[in-house]
Amino acid sequence: MQPEQPPVKKTVDNNRKNENSVNDKKRWGVNLKSLKFLSNLRQSNRQFAVIGLGRFGRGVSESLHKMGYEVLGVDNEEKRVNQVLSEKIVTHALVLDSTDPAALKEAGIFEFDTVIVAIGNFLQESIITTLNVKEAGVLNVVAKASSEIHGKLLRRVGADRVVLPEYEAGCALARTLTKPAVLDRFELDPDNSIVEVLVPDEFDGKTLAELELRRNYGLSVLAIGQEEKFIINPDPQHVLCKDLVMVVIGSNTDIQRLPNMD
Repeated sequence: MQPEQPPVKKTVDNNRKNENSVNDKKRWGVNLKSLKFLSNLRQSNRQFAVIGLGRFGRGVSESLHKMGYEVLGVDNEEKRVNQVLSEKIVTHALVLDSTDPAALKEAGIFEFDTVIVAIGNFLQESIITTLNVKEAGVLNVVAKASSEIHGKLLRRVGADRVVLPEYEAGCALARTLTKPAVLDRFELDPDNSIVEVLVPDEFDGKTLAELELRRNYGLSVLAIGQEEKFIINPDPQHVLCKDLVMVVIGSNTDIQRLPNMD
């Protein structure tokens, strides 16, 4: 649903199975970028409102916009609104005070399925804004926190998910440095995950049937491929290549047992 255009606020628009052989590597190339398979799993909502267009808010807006989502950017500073419009990283943008419920309602913010409160460094404004959108019935509210205490307060007023970008970036960096074979991870719960991993050298030239990953590792293979091309539910006779990526699901303990995961 398109957000209503406020009569006073400033708003602008920026409108817009494969062969089973080791030869897969040649056909798909050798670029080892992640398949973005896990990102596709997360794509459920098509419209997002991002409140707060600082560095974090702009990053979220740009990523969502590049993935084809409709993004409404909101900030109380006209300079930031003009910046995201000139950079064309949002679909719409407007200037308003997010601590004012009437202004949020007038702008149609409450009609979005997902609202990201990216204010972060301004504690009072962050908490009031989160409270406003949650009390108005927004289904999914994601809020940026600057500290653990800030995060607890955001959860108390109804945030469905709280992110601490610097902490999470630090954890991701640590995993990348120590587990370079893992390209992406989607945590189902504290004990189980879906991960994109490089096919281990030990698996090169072998079929899924020969490897018996479910019996030997307790893992199921969801997809195999490279870059934007992948095969979902691959045939047991599919031959793996060490330069490809496989998407597996299982317990974190079992995932850790894969070769090259130490």
